[in-house]
Amino acid sequence: MTIRELIPWKRTPLYLAPQAGVSESPFRRLCRAFGADVVVSEFVSAEGICQGNERTLEYLRFDEAERPIGVQIFGADPQRMAEAAAFVHETFGPDFIDINFGCPVKKVVKRNGGSGCLRDLELVARIIRAVAAATPIPTTVKVRSGFDQATRDPVRIGLVCEEAGAEAICLHPRTRTDMYSGQARWEEIAALKQAVSIPVIGNGDIRSGEDALRMRTETGCDGIMIARGSHGDPWIFREARAALDGQPLPTEPDVEERFEVCLDHARKTIAFERDSRRAVLEFRKHLGWYTKGLPSGRDLRQELFEVTSIEEMQERLAGYLDRYRAGELRGMESGSEHRAAAAVRM
Repeated sequence: MTIRELIPWKRTPLYLAPQAGVSESPFRRLCRAFGADVVVSEFVSAEGICQGNERTLEYLRFDEAERPIGVQIFGADPQRMAEAAAFVHETFGPDFIDINFGCPVKKVVKRNGGSGCLRDLELVARIIRAVAAATPIPTTVKVRSGFDQATRDPVRIGLVCEEAGAEAICLHPRTRTDMYSGQARWEEIAALKQAVSIPVIGNGDIRSGEDALRMRTETGCDGIMIARGSHGDPWIFREARAALDGQPLPTEPDVEERFEVCLDHARKTIAFERDSRRAVLEFRKHLGWYTKGLPSGRDLRQELFEVTSIEEMQERLAGYLDRYRAGELRGMESGSEHRAAAAVRM
């Protein structure tokens, strides 16, 4: 099956971006429930896969409810990337393999992985050809606009990827040296869309449903990938779908719903992980995102960053909710307008 047959391109599919430490299986399922059409695993080291590293292989687990799902791999050795792709396909059976040419993290780049590969487009092409030849499922890529300003040329990068066999390309229009600073140059997504014949997925600075609609309007992209905008906000997919389909935007979840979603996410994370205590500790970052913008949110986060069990988490959130309903939080009046304002995304 090709990527054009696998993904519903006519409705502008919404992707959950691969994000280390964030897009684990429980969060992918949650975002699917809120309207994400496609999800991608956390990026996984090809070398770790080939060596059979136990922790690395844990990242590859997924639930059937997550389909269509891609597994994203990174590395700088075409042969090892091909071996890893073949193993992932045969052992886990995802719907497509995605190659990471975009990660800007130093420990990845120093091994020439992620966006480090963009310094050598011949290497990029060899990696894509090797991976595409290793499995019968589609190969897609995620790239940045270049490694630095001197190498910034997203159209050339896209043409190289297409020629090498990539069936779709996702562009985050920043360079590696930009990291996440400044504004994503959406005009580069538009230029890439005009240059290639494969589907183009736009990524970068999507924080609301309106942003998703504006990206499609300004770039003509085939799909939209949401990354940091989903942190503590999985309902952004519900909003984006409504905006793209010309429907009224759904109301923001109130504090009660926000906490319900948070706890559901936490329970699924604990159930999925082998070590429940470790799962709670790693979930603390999500607690910070879910409580962003709430009255006395900083005080609440200080409490939540100390929890070591789901019971403590529930207790802290329930205590906050009681004070919230009573209007007793610092700087908060008891009027309903203040409660409504508190639920607005910051």
